[in-house]
Amino acid sequence: MRILLVEDNEMNRALVRAILARTAEQRLHGTELVEAENVAAARAALAGREFDLILLDVHLPDGSGLAIAQEVRDRGTGPPVVALTAAALPREQAAALDAGCDTFLAKPYTSSELVDTIVKLLPA
Repeated sequence: MRILLVEDNEMNRALVRAILARTAEQRLHGTELVEAENVAAARAALAGREFDLILLDVHLPDGSGLAIAQEVRDRGTGPPVVALTAAALPREQAAALDAGCDTFLAKPYTSSELVDTIVKLLPA
């Protein structure tokens, strides 16, 4: 399994790495986590590889993560996209879903919330 994590904050990237490394969920063992710090790096990663899931920070230093979600959806097929943001207002959730995200996870989230969200979106 390969997950793209688009997140500009190193502490948040380290948290996701730790959660995936320590999870008891067998389906996530051996997951390759590809990290991108901004929109440009995310686009480069998506151009060269296939992913099973995208974890996408909404607010990035060089633009909106929602632009990435929209680009993935505009291609017609693509991996599930989880919007990650501290801005958990209903309008932000709606914007994420409108942009093509499959679901929304508000920061801070727990380990179990992240793992459960990933597992629900993965193919059987």
